[in-house]
Amino acid sequence: MHHFYPLLRHLLFMLDAETAHNTTIAALRSPFFPAIPLSPHPRWATPLWGHALPHPIGLAAGFDKDAEAVAGLFKLGFSFVEVGTVTPQPQAGNSRPRVFRLPQQQAVINRYGFNSKGLDYVVANLRRYRHHHGRQGVLGANVGKNKNSEGVADFVTGANAVAPYVDYITLNISSPNTPGLRDLQHDNALTELLDRVQTHLSALTSGPKLVLKVAPDLDDEHIHHIAAQVIKFKLDGLIAGNTTLRRDAVPDVWQHEAGGLSGAPLFDHATTTLQKFSYHLKGKTTLIGCGGIGTPQQLQQKLAAGADVVQIYTGLIYQGPALLHTLLSS
Repeated sequence: MHHFYPLLRHLLFMLDAETAHNTTIAALRSPFFPAIPLSPHPRWATPLWGHALPHPIGLAAGFDKDAEAVAGLFKLGFSFVEVGTVTPQPQAGNSRPRVFRLPQQQAVINRYGFNSKGLDYVVANLRRYRHHHGRQGVLGANVGKNKNSEGVADFVTGANAVAPYVDYITLNISSPNTPGLRDLQHDNALTELLDRVQTHLSALTSGPKLVLKVAPDLDDEHIHHIAAQVIKFKLDGLIAGNTTLRRDAVPDVWQHEAGGLSGAPLFDHATTTLQKFSYHLKGKTTLIGCGGIGTPQQLQQKLAAGADVVQIYTGLIYQGPALLHTLLSS
């Protein structure tokens, strides 16, 4: 199928970006969606929290926000899949248009604002997937807060609800599109968040791993503080990072478009942030590198910067399923 993606992309790019994405999810939901063979070299085998992955590449949150196409996504060859971000209550997110392609830069700007069908819908989908596929596939759920909520309580609610069905839970405090969310990355707010979520999850007999997702737009002081909290709470992983508010690598016409920038222009910035976290964490937790990966060389650079595994998303929009084959061909 990936050989036909250039033609398919041409058709999808005739649609606005969000409609094209929804069309892709609908296709992946079909039980008739074919598996795409992927046989990576054994040297790519990667451990992750006791799982033996065939390679280190997973799918980042944001692609399948409502856990509607998990089986189809594993058919593409991902070694792990993260769904969400899911909020406790359904919410529409920001007004459309809210997703913009930058083809010349192999980038996307989005300001979705945590559009979500809510926990009940997502949990039902996760339960259905596990019923039909058992524990097949390393599956994560990315949880966030509703736009007008206090915040921390939403993360506790979300983590408790998805915990029986996933291998890991990501606390997403990194999106630039929900007011006040990135404030949870700082000082006492982060301590309270981690303490309350971890307290609830520790009561489970066999709880999922707990991961924190942070923004690339952090100064050295904040990186040091967050790393100290990750070590203090013995978190299982950290994802660095999400989209950026920086616009230094895109044309002037996009300088004032609200939202987070992802894709190729993010790579250097996100990789530098990852490297700084790696320095502070010193191997004490799993590092997941995310942001701008589109070539085998960039995959190698993420791993060299300290990533144990990586996640991709925006590159799929421009290269399609062939991206996995390309990245693992080196």
